[in-house]
Amino acid sequence: MTGVLPSQTIEKMIETGEIGLAVPLVDGQVQPASLDLRLGNIAYRVRASFLAGEGNRVADRLDEFEMHQIDLSKGAVLEKGCVYVVPLMESLALPADVNAVANAKSSTGRLDLLTRTITDEGVEFDRIPAGYSGPLYAEICPRSFSVLVRPGMRLNQIRFRRGQSVLSDADLMALHADTPLVDVSALIDDGLGFSVDLRPTTGDLVGYRAKPHTGVIDLENIGHYDPADYWEEVHSTDGQIILDPGAFYILVSREAVTIPPQYAAEMAPYLAMVGEFRVHYAGFFDPGFGFADAGGAGSRGVLEVRCHEAPFVLEHGQVVGRLVYEKMAEVPTQMYGAGIASNYQGQGLKLSKHFKSA
Repeated sequence: MTGVLPSQTIEKMIETGEIGLAVPLVDGQVQPASLDLRLGNIAYRVRASFLAGEGNRVADRLDEFEMHQIDLSKGAVLEKGCVYVVPLMESLALPADVNAVANAKSSTGRLDLLTRTITDEGVEFDRIPAGYSGPLYAEICPRSFSVLVRPGMRLNQIRFRRGQSVLSDADLMALHADTPLVDVSALIDDGLGFSVDLRPTTGDLVGYRAKPHTGVIDLENIGHYDPADYWEEVHSTDGQIILDPGAFYILVSREAVTIPPQYAAEMAPYLAMVGEFRVHYAGFFDPGFGFADAGGAGSRGVLEVRCHEAPFVLEHGQVVGRLVYEKMAEVPTQMYGAGIASNYQGQGLKLSKHFKSA
């Protein structure tokens, strides 16, 4: 049973109390290889991002850094550029051989909503050691848009694993030979390379750039907002764009990716020395993503790109990230896109679900 734990095992962990729930589970919260985490009733506005550190509880550090508390019960705005800590409705009592990793959900990342999980005695964001027992907190920093949130909203997710199950490059090459993982030549080097598409087959729209001064986004509103109010279109006729320092972009991968049912994947940023940018936030790819039998035929990866200190020329086909594949402990009983209302199966260049389709 080494590998990423599937949906049916997550459900058993809830039954046995290894995953604690402050309120009952809701439909769709258990995903094929992860569990969505829900915001609690209070947000703490804090002076700065922090980790609890060895020997410390998050609650004690909140006493040190808290500026004020915000009641979320009737909805509240988390303002752009501020840092908040929200206790989550889930807690953990992990077995000694099970560890966990958390990540922002796809829609969260596409809003440039930096959301990370912190724990008591934690020394890393989003990494939870085997045997951890205690509460979970979300640290939230809206970077492009202020957002309206309520208790129970699901901004991040957690994946559980037993043992080491990451595929080596040799294993990944063998898997690609048996079940093609991308629809172009595969670049396999410490994972599966992901490149950017700046030469679309039709038109010259290659991405979107977040506008600097916009209204609030209510995260309950699906298909509601006009993209033009929040995003500038990015066009290219020569296969390149210049990234502006501090700007946030939505781009798309050149590759259409497949995650077979026996595997899960996580996007990792590419080496910092290849450019003044980072692809980040939403990193989990579930079993069945882009898989034909789950309603996909290869799905593009949406790239959430932030430029750093200097303007940088990004060119078509440039490698910007990599997918690390892991074995599942078991094939999950549900697949991404197969009857679970997945928002991004078969996607191309696409904003978060809160915006109207172009």
